[in-house]
Amino acid sequence: MNITADHESYDRERTGFQLAVRHRPEVIFAVESAADVRTAVAHAAARDLPVAVQATGHGVPHPGEGGVLITTSRLTGVRVDPEAGTAWVAAGTRWRQVVEAAAPYGLAPLSGSAPDVSVVGYTLGGGLGIMARQYGYAADHVRAVEVVTADAEHRRVTADDDTDLFWALRGGRGAFGVVTGLEFDLFPVRTLYGGGLYFADFDAVHAWREWTADLPEELTTSVAVIPYPDVPALPEPLRGRRVVHVRIAYTGTVADGEDLVAPLRAFGPRLLDTLGELPYSRSETIYNDPTEPAAVQGSHTLLHTLPPEAVETARAATEAVVEFRHLGGALARDPKTPNAVGNRDAAYLAQRITRGADVPDVHAHLEKELRPWATGGQMLNFVSAAHATPEAIKAAFTEEDYARLQHLKSVRDPANLLRHTHTIPPRG
Repeated sequence: MNITADHESYDRERTGFQLAVRHRPEVIFAVESAADVRTAVAHAAARDLPVAVQATGHGVPHPGEGGVLITTSRLTGVRVDPEAGTAWVAAGTRWRQVVEAAAPYGLAPLSGSAPDVSVVGYTLGGGLGIMARQYGYAADHVRAVEVVTADAEHRRVTADDDTDLFWALRGGRGAFGVVTGLEFDLFPVRTLYGGGLYFADFDAVHAWREWTADLPEELTTSVAVIPYPDVPALPEPLRGRRVVHVRIAYTGTVADGEDLVAPLRAFGPRLLDTLGELPYSRSETIYNDPTEPAAVQGSHTLLHTLPPEAVETARAATEAVVEFRHLGGALARDPKTPNAVGNRDAAYLAQRITRGADVPDVHAHLEKELRPWATGGQMLNFVSAAHATPEAIKAAFTEEDYARLQHLKSVRDPANLLRHTHTIPPRG
């Protein structure tokens, strides 16, 4: 189905989860098959039109003006192979669908905190999930990619038949093709010891920082300082408060989990404590991410270390959500099959999120304050909206890998057709 600006569904079709950035294409191809994607890319190539792709629209880097928008939300499907421990998904599939399909076999994917994020965009940008310290990035466990490249050809790419393209797609996000399907590993996880601890005292962030100094890789955690509104939909203890929310996902036993979190519980009174055994199918309750579309701005800093002084930079940022994610473990190791995901040396990620299309000063202020401990890198899936500058995208890769990506772009998409994405320009 082709939709132009005079069609009644044009605005609805081009609008995704992120309302701060919306594409304004000349024509939208609402695809339902890989053949439809080929038709859309061929249409763009014949007219030298730039291409944008959108499934759920969570991580839009910048608005595409004119050209072609391919929406994949109708191109869905999941196949689980329990014997191989793998799943295949179509381009518009959301993590919720994969989690539900894998659960009856006692398997789980490397999904993130929000189940309504699309599998493909998340994975191609790296994919920092709730079991990341144990298993690494989602991109590390992709076995095959079905993709329509800029020449409008549909192909199945693996490490054996197109090493360069397979490497680039896993970490380079959408700059090298329109992905129509992914095959990736699942893991034998039925339940987690997981949930959250909620504190009123900002110093709980310092307690969390100290606690992360010696954790097993089976435990992935973050802490967010959240200014909650005073609305009836929230649990009463959280309404109208600035709350420290510790998020925990541990794949070991409940008894070991209880022992591991004991130091945090000893910090002081809790507003809420939801920790316990949790089916992986309810893993979204660990973060309780927002589900309604909104205009937001996000920025982040990757850190070598997280000293007390770095934590203190967040104390006065009362109007923003400030989150620290514990990295390391498998995230710091190169995968068995190399990919383009960069900046594996980071020990923590510091993120800032604000509501609205404008970019308040807190983003630049905290970036400057955290600079003494910054690696200088970026994580591609966290680069969006106003902060998706060419410099930020380049910083998501090592210098050597960025040069390799540019060379491959020059060979595979010399016209830079796929540029309404996290743009990696051809070598000039």
